Amino acid sequence: MLFDGPELAKTAANHTPLSPVSILKRVERVHPNLPAQVHGSIRRNWGEVAARCKRLASALAKRGVSKGDTVALIAPNIPEALECALAVPMLGAVLNANNMRLDASTLGYILEHGEASVLLVDTEFSAVAAEAVRLSGRELLVIDIEDTEGPGGACIGALTYEALLAEGSEDFAYALPDDEWDALALNYTSGTTGHPKGVVYSHRGAWTNSVNNVVTWEMPHHPTYLWTLPLFHCNGWCFPWTITLLAGTHVFMRGPTAKGIYAAFAEHGVTHLCGAPIIMSMIASAPNDERQPFDQKVRMMTAAAPPPAPVIEAMEQMGIAITHVYGLTEVYGPAVVCAEKPEWAALPLDEQSKLKARQGVAYELEEDVLVLDPETSLPVPLDGETQGEVVFRGNIVMKGYLKRPEETDAAFRDGWFWSGDLAVQHPDGYIEIRDRAKDIIISGGENISSIEVENALHTHPAVDFVAVVAMADEKWGETPCAFVELVEGSTATEQELLDHARALLAGFKRPKKVVFGPLPKTTTGKIRKNELRDRLRNI
Repeated sequence: MLFDGPELAKTAANHTPLSPVSILKRVERVHPNLPAQVHGSIRRNWGEVAARCKRLASALAKRGVSKGDTVALIAPNIPEALECALAVPMLGAVLNANNMRLDASTLGYILEHGEASVLLVDTEFSAVAAEAVRLSGRELLVIDIEDTEGPGGACIGALTYEALLAEGSEDFAYALPDDEWDALALNYTSGTTGHPKGVVYSHRGAWTNSVNNVVTWEMPHHPTYLWTLPLFHCNGWCFPWTITLLAGTHVFMRGPTAKGIYAAFAEHGVTHLCGAPIIMSMIASAPNDERQPFDQKVRMMTAAAPPPAPVIEAMEQMGIAITHVYGLTEVYGPAVVCAEKPEWAALPLDEQSKLKARQGVAYELEEDVLVLDPETSLPVPLDGETQGEVVFRGNIVMKGYLKRPEETDAAFRDGWFWSGDLAVQHPDGYIEIRDRAKDIIISGGENISSIEVENALHTHPAVDFVAVVAMADEKWGETPCAFVELVEGSTATEQELLDHARALLAGFKRPKKVVFGPLPKTTTGKIRKNELRDRLRNI
């Protein structure tokens, strides 16, 4: 073949693996004096952060960590979590960042299943971590992170994080992986039944989505990014590497609060943040004494449950531009964006908000996202009515599920990753989630989208959060039951909300019961519908 000669072969000069490991090296060289970390009284520039990351990688290497080893982390949004995301891949090791709200049994399973050799843990969570290590049955090197902004706690490890860094060298020579398909991270799904699944990310996928974030969000150089999205969640949607790539400033929060978010806007000039709709509601409904004025334009990327249109409208009116994205752990976080079209700007704000509440189209660097009929694997009509399952294909799809070949094969059927999410596809190609396959309500043979019912109820001004699940019914098999968390101070009644739903929904779709009270949520803002189903059994 004409273009396959030896003079056109891959060499070290013209081909290197795609990896986030490349990112820090450039930032250290080009922008060492720009701000990198803001956390309480901590202020570090990129030269200082790069030195700390090299010390961390060097020290772990001296302690025996090498390619393919799993390094586990239990920590909130703190500088050390970012440093682990940048340093662990330097060794070819695999970062396993965990939800610190998990119970000891689940964490113990993860440590055992992922075969962790090292655990770095914030001392606030030392008690649950110690029990998790015991339950795992593994001999682990435990490192205590003593965060100056944290509440403290007992040290359970061999040494502290800062002592570990002191063992390392700033001159540590690190390299790219031999193969960009090598594993970079291990993230466990927040499954509601059985053990969580271990989702494996590659260097290639993490690099691709890091760059994807820049393109999709039209991000400038040197953004100031507020960490309200948990760093452990899908590796912070790859934003640890994105913000570093852009030589931006990482502003950390151990736990998001409305007061803290407004303070970060005003004091640090935050320009970007990500989070679930619960963070949007926190900002939009904050009392006046927790708010501070800010002059800069702020952009927020939101995912998890589809954001209610009224919440999007409220945020836009405050000067916070909303980008709605959608994804799963298996696709590195978001891989679908509700890309705004120029003509939307001429529409009334409420109509814009409804359009922005759709999930949208594939990220620029994701090959394709479609809605397929799960029986035939063929695309559903683009009519906004016919439901199918959302499927993904491209470089930002996981390597697979660790130690679960059968489940990996099932997820990768017919050359697609099958998400388990039910959706429609509109004539403009934008997809709109209607439900998780497991959350669909089948009443008298009719499928009811719990999201459609939730959206209808959320238009009532008294409703702050709502979740709809199936309730057993002798006649219909299942009917919708709505769990509602009211806006503080509201006195709305069950009948008032049922009447509101009657005006917006077909008869068979209306909830038959409303239960009031706080809704159980994950740390990423998702409502725990499995717990609500358990409650129903006891009502």
